[in-house]
Amino acid sequence: MSVLQPTDLDIDEALKILNVYSCAQVKNTEPSVEKEQLRQALLLVTSLSESENLGICADNVQQGFTALKSYLKALGYKNNLEQDSTANDREPVYIKFNTAKMSYYVDEYIGKYRGVLVSCQSEDDKIVGTYGHFPLDLFVN
Repeated sequence: MSVLQPTDLDIDEALKILNVYSCAQVKNTEPSVEKEQLRQALLLVTSLSESENLGICADNVQQGFTALKSYLKALGYKNNLEQDSTANDREPVYIKFNTAKMSYYVDEYIGKYRGVLVSCQSEDDKIVGTYGHFPLDLFVN
């Protein structure tokens, strides 16, 4: 459902870029060219999937919802999310968002990783998979 921007990447190149981030350690994206290439790869792959689950590991609820909203917007989803007011805003959180149901839940998170996991559902086995951890601010302008 993502809004695909023009890109020179083909699906194999996009998957190769995303798989670099599919490990336990968060990979930093410093150069703007690298960050833009990562954005394009993720947008291409998600445009070919039927739906996605987003898993966001953040320092607090505010940071998590900021990342969630920016990813949903970039992927082409309209949302009017209300931030979960029951979660402690000073504690790390895990937010899981299901784009097929357009619903989420928030839970405490004790892990050390921060970032976004994107799990793509598709009938095409090439697309199916979980990618990330991507930077929380990948789509924040």
